[in-house]
Amino acid sequence: MAGVKESPRQKMINMMYLVLTAMLALQISNAILEKFLLLDNSLDQANKAADTSNKRTLDAMNEAVDKSGNKPEYRALYNNAVEVRKKTSEIITYIEGLKETIRNEAGGGIDPETNQIKNLAEEEKVANIFVKNKKGYELKQKLDEYVAYIQKHAPGLKFHPLALDAKDDPAMANADPMTKRKDFAELLFAQTPVPAALAGLSQKESVIRRYEAEVLDHLAQQVGAKEIKFDKLFAVVIPDSRTVVAGQTYRAEIAIGAYSSSISPSISINGAAVPVKDGKGLYELRASGGNFDNNGQLKRTYTATLSYPKPDGTREVVTKDEEYTVLRPSVQIATSSMPALYFKCANRLQTTSPGLGAQYSPTFSGSGAEFIPGGSGKVTVVPNSNKVSLEVKNDGILLQTFPFNVRLVPKPTIKVMVNGSAASVDNLRKGFPASQVRNLTIVAEADQSFKDTNPEDAAYRVNGFTVVLAGGSRSKGKMDSQGNSVNVSGLAGEASSGDRYVITINSVQRKNFQGNVENVNIGDGVFTIPLN
Repeated sequence: MAGVKESPRQKMINMMYLVLTAMLALQISNAILEKFLLLDNSLDQANKAADTSNKRTLDAMNEAVDKSGNKPEYRALYNNAVEVRKKTSEIITYIEGLKETIRNEAGGGIDPETNQIKNLAEEEKVANIFVKNKKGYELKQKLDEYVAYIQKHAPGLKFHPLALDAKDDPAMANADPMTKRKDFAELLFAQTPVPAALAGLSQKESVIRRYEAEVLDHLAQQVGAKEIKFDKLFAVVIPDSRTVVAGQTYRAEIAIGAYSSSISPSISINGAAVPVKDGKGLYELRASGGNFDNNGQLKRTYTATLSYPKPDGTREVVTKDEEYTVLRPSVQIATSSMPALYFKCANRLQTTSPGLGAQYSPTFSGSGAEFIPGGSGKVTVVPNSNKVSLEVKNDGILLQTFPFNVRLVPKPTIKVMVNGSAASVDNLRKGFPASQVRNLTIVAEADQSFKDTNPEDAAYRVNGFTVVLAGGSRSKGKMDSQGNSVNVSGLAGEASSGDRYVITINSVQRKNFQGNVENVNIGDGVFTIPLN
């Protein structure tokens, strides 16, 4: 069979043929023989309907050729169709003659009283006509010639043989070995009663009419007799812009779109095929950035190509160049001005992109720092250079680059605590009573602005200092502290008015947000407390 979708009528005929071939192997009663007559009559009616339909196709071709101005190439196609109809009529007439021979010579003619074939069960005479007298082999030759003839007029279609030997017939794939040895004539006409032989020939006629219809349709499409019918409608809305500012006018064109459910167009973008559904292609891509202009815009273009089969067998190709604008998404850092970052500290930044909204899922990279993402647009920048460049990307696309200056962490303020109270500037100038100084504590306090912005990096501690009781140029005693506090009661007994405590800080350390501890340079780290 040709590679086309079969109609319900053809499916029914095929089913009847299967029933026919199955019943030939049975001992058939008169009741069943009469059913074969009904089957033959049904096939005859279907074949007449197919003949009428094919005639309408030929008439439509002739009309289409006339409307085209009687183009020579179209008229030639019509003439080919006429020849196909003629060739089909010849073989149908030949087969009808064989059927008449079966009725008269094998069936004994028509009984005038019942108007039915006299000898329905006759098998031997059927075999004599088609096997012994070679009519079956003559039929096979004519069927083969017919298939070869119509194949030339529709090389794009595939027509299977109509007269197969049992070994080549797919319907006989499960037959017994004896049956598989039969040739076409023996398979169709040996041990075959009259009505079964008639139905077998009618089935061949039905396939011939179908082949004829397929060739005529193929030729008709090439002259426009088969028109593309746009049977599916949908609304098309083409706005000037999908973005509008309050106070501006929103404008859109609304039209009817249509497509044919009987054809499947091919659609490509820049040569790459896109999926097609309901006659429409879907083009989807992630818009990439690039060299935006001063307005933050970047023009992109693409070429859409649509092709579809025309009735004449060729393909119509339509191309359209389209342009769209990519807007640079704005990325904002939650501060009124670009902040300076502190060296080797956790500088926590919050970024947002109003344009992307929920699609904003950034990644961070750059130079001069370690970048630690925090989710929801947050990033911790830990500088390791005096300049930092922060790149913000979304789905791998660079949105914006932010430059930052980096400043050193400000030195802490060193405070001296005497007996648990901070020594004021006035105290340090006037001094303390020598007998009252018992405990000295050194505290390193972070710069307040640094502490406000980077509280996790503002933890300081004094890690050891030395206290010397000095009288004039002479040391009267010395004490060391491994922490930030020391009891000087032992030195107080030696102290007198005019002496002084000289404090030398050995080490001040800062712990950062990661728990790492580093030494802090505070200068000479020497403080003097006068005694009176």
